[in-house]
Amino acid sequence: MPSAPTRRAVVARTVLAGISTGIAAAVRPPFAWAAQPAPGERVTQTHAVPTDTGTIPVHLARPAGAGPFPVILVVHEIFGVHAWIQAACDKLAAEGFLAVAPYLYHRQGDVTGMESVEQILGEVVSKVSQEQVLADLDAVLAWAGEQAGADLARASVTGFCWGGTVAWMYAAHRPDLRAAVAWYGRLRPATSPLLPRTPVDVAPTLAVPVLGLYGGQDGGIPLADVETMRQALAQGTSGSRIEVHPDAGHGFLADYRPGYHAASAALAWPAMLAWLRAHGAG
Repeated sequence: MPSAPTRRAVVARTVLAGISTGIAAAVRPPFAWAAQPAPGERVTQTHAVPTDTGTIPVHLARPAGAGPFPVILVVHEIFGVHAWIQAACDKLAAEGFLAVAPYLYHRQGDVTGMESVEQILGEVVSKVSQEQVLADLDAVLAWAGEQAGADLARASVTGFCWGGTVAWMYAAHRPDLRAAVAWYGRLRPATSPLLPRTPVDVAPTLAVPVLGLYGGQDGGIPLADVETMRQALAQGTSGSRIEVHPDAGHGFLADYRPGYHAASAALAWPAMLAWLRAHGAG
């Protein structure tokens, strides 16, 4: 008689079911939200950034002109730095930010040609360590601070899905950041030698104010996990908070995915900008 599935297996299946139908579109996203024109002139470039273990590519978008512009790191979804992430950087540049999205899977492989979420998880994401990600973000942040017009004193981070979890962890790693915004990142993922800590683990000791943006209908992130995270945040003094959009599911800002929820996206994006500016990061 087969054994009952573990909680980890059930959660993994739920998450895969929620995003697998978006994989083909993730390579060639048909935008709605992201295609809306952003005012102002911008500079968009790709660079190779040196780290302690080789170079990684980054996508940079910044306003035209001399600055100074606050630096924001943009951490990609499970699908990597595809066109939607680049468009998000462009929209942040239109708001006055110097936005940099590093290719954090660069050493493990290129996910843009992969045909399933299972393949991305098995061949790439499962090999990416928390230590490597935090070190790469440190290197990219230092590099960004050397760019013309960059204001590293107003640095922040935001991330989506996989990158939403990273945003929480990087805020804990870098108490010198002004603010962070985590979009529907898992709060209690299964730990492993490569992923030893979770957002719930670091929440009580956070110094950086983090805004978490979550969907009430997210099948992969139970509201019980959100409540646990809120309780953990309440033990600390960072002033972080979580906003739940009750009618939204996972990936509700990503308008190339089936879970896109226009009404929630229209509220959450301005909420992110307001949070960053209220904490000196904009």
